Amino acid sequence: MRITALDEYGLRCLLAIALKGPGAQLSIPEIAEMEGISESYVGKLLSLLKKGKLINAVRGRAGGFSLARSTDKITLLEAVTTLGGPLLDPDHCNRYTGLLEKCVHFECCSVRYILGGLAESVAEFLSQTTLKDIIEADDLNNKDWQEGISRTNNLLPEKKREKQTVFKI
Repeated sequence: MRITALDEYGLRCLLAIALKGPGAQLSIPEIAEMEGISESYVGKLLSLLKKGKLINAVRGRAGGFSLARSTDKITLLEAVTTLGGPLLDPDHCNRYTGLLEKCVHFECCSVRYILGGLAESVAEFLSQTTLKDIIEADDLNNKDWQEGISRTNNLLPEKKREKQTVFKI
């Protein structure tokens, strides 16, 4: 489980479209310039987002990309899984067996239990956060945003809880 550059830049492209406003469209060159990434990479990201039915595309000179739904109907979990797949690969244990045909810990794996719990917690947090939440969180002192950080921080063991730095997307 990891959040990749593909996830981050895909979210940034999605947010760029969302910030343009309801019904507004942005082109690949416009998004590439706004986000400082190549047009080919933006094209790849938008293709994934379109396939996931998060954005619509209109061809032609006056065309561009727009959100398929309102910002309060698109969760970050939906966006992240559209871009990069499930948070925890369901076939993980079959793909990483070491030298054996089947993992020696397949029947009773504490690591899989921990990773599954972590993925569940992250999925819960992302499923409760919409594009609208991020757009409205331009003030990092926003109470809801801080509560989200506190919920995430409370998942950590006591000795690991430190003031976290939050970066705006």
